Amino acid sequence: QVQLAMSGGGSVQAGGSLRLSCAMSRDTFNRWCMGWFRQVPGQEREGVAVIDDDDGTTYADSAKGRFTVSKDNSKSTLYLQMNNLKPEDTATYYCAADPGADNDPFNPARYTYWGQGTQVTVSS
Repeated sequence: QVQLAMSGGGSVQAGGSLRLSCAMSRDTFNRWCMGWFRQVPGQEREGVAVIDDDDGTTYADSAKGRFTVSKDNSKSTLYLQMNNLKPEDTATYYCAADPGADNDPFNPARYTYWGQGTQVTVSS
């Protein structure tokens, strides 16, 4: 069983920065496709950024130029650095992992394991 423990999040003003972390309870971390998703109540969960097992990254248009996904294999930890945050970034953010999601990385249904979620609130 894989567990993903998230930390980070919180409330910031527009233009501010936050960093989310997601620690995996598995030492084969480097073999997984890891994604960041977010969800607003009443809306579908949407992909934000993905890093695959070859360290290739993919970003949603809304995240390009502002968010950076990275990972530290030695710590089995995934990160999402979010800069220049906007009120429309307000959502619950989730990390996700699956060994085979890189074929359709922004499809939440492709991910088996999920973090507990953390709230990000950006005020104007």
